[in-house]
Amino acid sequence: MIFDMDGVIIDSNPVHRIAWAEYTRRHGVEMTEAMQQRMYGKRNDEIIRDFFGHQLSDDEVFAHGANKEALYREMMKLRAEESLVPGLRDFLARHRYLKFGLATNAEPPNVDFVLDTTGLRPLFPVVVNGHEVTHPKPHPEIYLRVAELLRVPAAECVVFEDSYTGVEAGVAAGMRVVGITTTHHDLPGVSLSVADFRDPALESWLAPGVCS
Repeated sequence: MIFDMDGVIIDSNPVHRIAWAEYTRRHGVEMTEAMQQRMYGKRNDEIIRDFFGHQLSDDEVFAHGANKEALYREMMKLRAEESLVPGLRDFLARHRYLKFGLATNAEPPNVDFVLDTTGLRPLFPVVVNGHEVTHPKPHPEIYLRVAELLRVPAAECVVFEDSYTGVEAGVAAGMRVVGITTTHHDLPGVSLSVADFRDPALESWLAPGVCS
């Protein structure tokens, strides 16, 4: 099982929205809903250039991304546990006999923040972030890399995603994708769509001989 992070492990997108709006406002850019929608599932270098212009240097892009994520972590630090997607801990406990991986476009400090603050790190022996691959989602590279590190064929992996780009990446990798509807209610291409990990339809679909 390979999990995205934001919107799948932790329902962080509401806080990301607030952090992006506050950060762009500080720099003279008023956030719109269209801009918020475009940021879902993207790597920060893509978001920064979209919001502030493609003329920025790599160093400027990195600085903007790092500063915005520091603001996000400050906002999230007291609510990380309560922001875990409902049912996640019990779901992971029930399926600990399987191999778990994490594949996220998130910044490395955010990955560390979530895994360490919630104590989930021991459950994920393989973690790959968007800066460890050449092509971020929707390219399948990150999912194929996690499958390789888990030593599991791509066709035997199930991906959990909440964004359009993430679903596209999982499908392109030849994996079955479960959509978690924390971010979008309609996720074309998924094999199953559930609100969270408490949905009994998920366990039924994962039952031997049923998952397809």
